[in-house]
Amino acid sequence: MSHTAHIPSHRKPRRSASKMALRAGVAGGVLSTLAVAGAAGTATAAEPVTETVELPTLTADLSAQIAQSADATAQAADSYEARAQQDAAATKAAKQAAKDQVEAAKKAEAKKKAAAKAEAEREAAAKRAARDAERTQLSTQSAPSGGGSATTASNSSNSSDSSNVSTPSSGSVAGVISFLKAQVGDAYVMGGTGPNSWDCSGLVQAAFKQAGVDLPRTSQAQSTAGTPVSLSNLQVGDIVYWGGAGSAYHVGVYIGGGQYLDAANPSKGVVIQDLSGYPASGAVRVL
Repeated sequence: MSHTAHIPSHRKPRRSASKMALRAGVAGGVLSTLAVAGAAGTATAAEPVTETVELPTLTADLSAQIAQSADATAQAADSYEARAQQDAAATKAAKQAAKDQVEAAKKAEAKKKAAAKAEAEREAAAKRAARDAERTQLSTQSAPSGGGSATTASNSSNSSDSSNVSTPSSGSVAGVISFLKAQVGDAYVMGGTGPNSWDCSGLVQAAFKQAGVDLPRTSQAQSTAGTPVSLSNLQVGDIVYWGGAGSAYHVGVYIGGGQYLDAANPSKGVVIQDLSGYPASGAVRVL
């Protein structure tokens, strides 16, 4: 026995050829199996997945229902359109009726105004005719007679001259003249408005108030208060003034026969005078 026989050997035992062949065979089988599985997986992944869905087949009843629904929809649309047209026609008719009513009201109002205007013109014409006749009568009655009166110089002579002018009995102009005559002999006071003292415009204003005419207070305003008339066409009741129209400094009232009545000045008071002795600058007519 060798002296090293008791020491275990560290060499690995040799494998036998049969075992190695077995292991190689097992490994080759495993690899073959993996290859086959991989090929199969690849082939499976390459194939597209398809699925067939069967659609329902339209039956005769379903087709009829669809057609009926379409007809109903068309009829509803026609109905809505017809109703819309009717509504539009009704709205238009209502607007036209309202317009016609407004036009009829305007025509009726215009006709009413025309009738009222015509009536007012007839009344005005009748009043003018009455005033003209009254003025003619007053002028005839107040014409100076025989020894005609000259310009009065005192209140006493004024009273005698006023007897030559008859007192009118009625009418707006007559009321003005009657009032003026009743004041003859009253005192003149600057700013006086009656009942016993006057200035020129205060007397004229009060006289015309008897006829329902509201005149301005001053002689300047009274000189433009009516329709301008020429001195050659004076009528009883016309306002005569001295100075320019709108800037007159004195006024009186024409009473016919070439005479006028006024609140002259502090020395004369309210008197009747002849225009020939103190010609007026202009005249206006308010009645």
